[in-house]
Amino acid sequence: MTYRLAPVCIIGIFALSAAARPPVAQTPAASSARWFKGNTHTHTLNSDGDSTPDEVVRWYREHSYNFLVLTDHNYLTSVEGLNAVHGAADKFLVVRGEEVTSTASSKAVHVNGLNVDALVKQSTSPSVVVATQENVDGIRRANGIPHINHPNFTWAMTPDDLMQVQRTRLFEIFNGHPQVNNEGGGGTPGLEEIWDRLLSSGRLMYGVAVDDAHHFKRPGDPLASGPGRGWIYVRAEQLESRALVEAMERGDFYASTGVELASYDATTTGITLTVKATTYSKYRVQFIGRTGKVLSEQTTPAASYTFKGDEGYVRARVLESNGYAAWTQPVPVGPGGPKVSE
Repeated sequence: MTYRLAPVCIIGIFALSAAARPPVAQTPAASSARWFKGNTHTHTLNSDGDSTPDEVVRWYREHSYNFLVLTDHNYLTSVEGLNAVHGAADKFLVVRGEEVTSTASSKAVHVNGLNVDALVKQSTSPSVVVATQENVDGIRRANGIPHINHPNFTWAMTPDDLMQVQRTRLFEIFNGHPQVNNEGGGGTPGLEEIWDRLLSSGRLMYGVAVDDAHHFKRPGDPLASGPGRGWIYVRAEQLESRALVEAMERGDFYASTGVELASYDATTTGITLTVKATTYSKYRVQFIGRTGKVLSEQTTPAASYTFKGDEGYVRARVLESNGYAAWTQPVPVGPGGPKVSE
């Protein structure tokens, strides 16, 4: 996938104002950056998966992923030996991770720690918000990057809950597990609607897609949580753990369930993207603003949107005719746009 960065976009491909910019490393020069496909939520026999770490890593390595974060529940799976066998410079990398897993008032409170230095002890608070915050803070102390997992699993986290959690910028807007209620229901919003509520309330959050794979030995089983259902493409200068997670923190990635972009440009004036189209698919590109309003819908693989200045934020959703999708990260637009909460 090619990438063209307009000269006016000096603070990252998705952030447009100093107020909205996360305090992390500057985006690398376009000429030195590449896109890497990866998954940040996967399990092995070390928690509740059905396969060994070697078998799990082998699946992703053989299916054209560039990186994988192993996130066993409350267990830090070693990656050194796995990288010695499967790792390849600029081609494939296994990253340390942990799904810090708590139960608060019978609700599943799960936060992934990406590239943590040490095992993070889970919170035992009965409060959903407090447990989430303590897990986030534990991940930060371990020099990791947190992302909040599947808010609608056990209907654990409301938009109000998520608004109260500080020092995190990432949460799952798609999870491939069959019991996580991505679409919401019964009066509870789906994950994309939650995302727009957070953004519209002034909270800048970036959306992650994952497969949350547990089952590698049950192909075709609709009740299994199999691999290859959701992933991200991260733009970074090199295939290295810290470079990858810092790129995610500043929003230099997009989420996908099967759509790949050929190019993406975000400037101070608008967004332009091109889908890597296939001959058997058709596409709709929707540009979405405050409260989830569809600002424009275009039906060609190449699409663009020019900012008017009052949208609050703009993000793109690409819908493919066989049910696949991709989501770019929100670009704050105007003085009322969402900001990172530190």
